Amino acid sequence: MFRSLRIHNYRLFAAGGAVSNLGGWMQRTAQDWLVLDLTHGSAAALGTTTALQFLPMLLFGMFGGVLADRYPKRPVLIVAQSLMAVLALTMGVLTVTGSAQVWHVYVMAFALGIISCVEVPTRQAFVVEMVGREDLANAIALNSSSFQLARVLGPAIGGVLIYVLGGTGPIFLVNALSFAGVIAGLVFMRKSELTPAELVPRAKGQLREGLRYVMDRPELLMPILLVAFVSMFSQSFSMSIALMAREVFKAGASSFGLASSVFAVGALGGALFAARRTRPSRRMLIAGAVSFGLFQVATGLAPFYPVYLLLLIPTGIALITVNTAANASVQLATSPEMRGRVMGIYVLVFTGGAPLGAPLIGWISELGGPRVGVMIAGVLCVLGTGMALLLTKAISGRARRTRLATA
Repeated sequence: MFRSLRIHNYRLFAAGGAVSNLGGWMQRTAQDWLVLDLTHGSAAALGTTTALQFLPMLLFGMFGGVLADRYPKRPVLIVAQSLMAVLALTMGVLTVTGSAQVWHVYVMAFALGIISCVEVPTRQAFVVEMVGREDLANAIALNSSSFQLARVLGPAIGGVLIYVLGGTGPIFLVNALSFAGVIAGLVFMRKSELTPAELVPRAKGQLREGLRYVMDRPELLMPILLVAFVSMFSQSFSMSIALMAREVFKAGASSFGLASSVFAVGALGGALFAARRTRPSRRMLIAGAVSFGLFQVATGLAPFYPVYLLLLIPTGIALITVNTAANASVQLATSPEMRGRVMGIYVLVFTGGAPLGAPLIGWISELGGPRVGVMIAGVLCVLGTGMALLLTKAISGRARRTRLATA
């Protein structure tokens, strides 16, 4: 289950990432709570914040993948992590001094999204350079485990600290400090033990080349399309947890953190189970997507807060099954010189759906209430899974006929 940790560079990467992930989830909790405080509980404002954070990926995500193929990945990650630390520090100072306004949060969310356009596909493509193809699926699952463990602890710690310290400002400052862990891990890696892909020189048409590469391969197209539909509504699920906790069950900041952590407990269990598998299957990917949609509907119907918390566990398991299976499937099916661009497309659809899904679910939640919003998101997730399969068949068939016609 933990075989990738025998590799020195990956141990540094995983340790630094664990610290940074913890700070990141604490900040995410503080960010959501700060927006609700500044706007007196506006679901639309919360959806707007989420949308702004992921909108840059929708606009520029694929260009970030091109840069990941052109430049050495480790230096790019060091610069990106440093910039994220500066943003967290700035927001922390504004909040602690009482100067924070909701537009400050919007600007920070958008700036984080810009940096993520390059950082996320680069980080995803960098994993194989540390562990090789044999341990790639295991390393991806362990990364997800680290992320989900931070998701268990981060919101709970963040929610308690908001209550104890009387505000969200210190959380941003703690997150700024947490970036030191991942930066140090990257700096002290053994360069001789990395196996970097050959850098792709700058040329015209590289973005189109990446798109054609994906469109011509059903083994890439299907998981990418599936993630596109699922992520449109999974990225807004943290927002839905905040709304359900605060508006439906009338829970405070610490209870909201508990709900986020319970959801992450399920995701952590799913990620650890995935670490035991060498290669994910298509059937598992589809089953995970459908299950996630159905469990979303179930959480929307939960009559009491303890029942809601209990249903969050299988919801988390289903979501992480989709994420880890799709990520590993895409990377294992991609050649090294194309990995940055393919992961740029993957990350685009993984995070780029939020600018569409989050405002929609936020708007529906304001009109019909959080329960209606989360149930509609679940139904749309199931329908999207079917749509992904149909589109894969149609696009792959068209590409095959085009190749035969030009042969």
